[in-house]
Amino acid sequence: MSSSEESVFIDLEERSYNIVVGEDVIRIAATFQGLPTANAALIVSNSTVAPLYASALRSALHSRYPMIYEVLLPDGEEYKNWETLQLIFDALLSNACDRKTVLFALGGGVIGDMTGFAAASYMRGVPFVQVPTTLLAQVDSSVGGKTAINHPQGKNMIGAFYQPRLVVCDLATLDSLPLRELSAGLAEVIKYGPIADTNFMDWLESSIEALLARERSALAHAVRRSCEIKAWVVSQDEKETGLRAILNFGHTFGHAIEAGMGYGVWLHGEGVAAGMVMAAELSRRLGLVDAAFVERLTALIARAGLPTKGPVLDVTDNAGRYLELMRIDKKSEGGEIRFVLIDGPGKAVVRAAPDALVREVIDACCV
Repeated sequence: MSSSEESVFIDLEERSYNIVVGEDVIRIAATFQGLPTANAALIVSNSTVAPLYASALRSALHSRYPMIYEVLLPDGEEYKNWETLQLIFDALLSNACDRKTVLFALGGGVIGDMTGFAAASYMRGVPFVQVPTTLLAQVDSSVGGKTAINHPQGKNMIGAFYQPRLVVCDLATLDSLPLRELSAGLAEVIKYGPIADTNFMDWLESSIEALLARERSALAHAVRRSCEIKAWVVSQDEKETGLRAILNFGHTFGHAIEAGMGYGVWLHGEGVAAGMVMAAELSRRLGLVDAAFVERLTALIARAGLPTKGPVLDVTDNAGRYLELMRIDKKSEGGEIRFVLIDGPGKAVVRAAPDALVREVIDACCV
């Protein structure tokens, strides 16, 4: 590992792995040492990312895998479905890939989630590696083994917990990221402060402009610290039976926005941003935090270029539509919606709230 690279370890006993964070690391063959040997590898990417980085990854893998295949998926959240997933299985089967074949997810969260789900399913499980090229994927979706596709009624409702063998976060790939996508990724970075680390929230407030300017040292710290917090949580609760649910701060509202608007209209991070404001306001109305904290978080989200108000999903009964969608959320139990709330800065709690109060929050927090 070069001096510019850093590694975060996810401790899951026999499923443990490293997250490598550094510059141009996908171009270096040594980055991938220690992976299982196989006759073949399959790079799964999309039509946007592959022309930029697939050849570099292929070159780095060439000495390890005699045959390297590629499959390109359409780009966008709206394609995170069964039909697109089948394209991965088609590529594996048409190339007679066996159960030692290693899949490489080269792209953002959609590519990572679908590649992981395909790896979990093909021949009942083949190895895979996450090579996230968006900020959101580097700090969140590539880490922890959540894999899934969407259903028209709910986001990420069909999937599996399946850990990668390695995560490779190449900071150089963030240079090609559109500004809107960079901001969307910052939503997942920002969430770690309120739920786990107030010092990190302080740092974000002083560094948000540097992050938006893509200053490498700032991005390196943001990615590394986000991965450290997620690794700490996942190592204690791999299958989200308790603690891990705190990582979904803002997501219950955010997933409702994504499903209600139609996947791809709002980016995932944009939904999470507005959702964090709603969750913080719900926390305030339950007496868990004060108004100053809500204002502080809202201001940080706005400075990141993210929405702080949710969209109207139904002009006749907007709050009712949100509640309907949120009851499909994976944290719901017996039809009762469970929210990730802030129980004082740096500490999260998962609990229910009265529908009437949730309605008030939605009415107050939507445009």
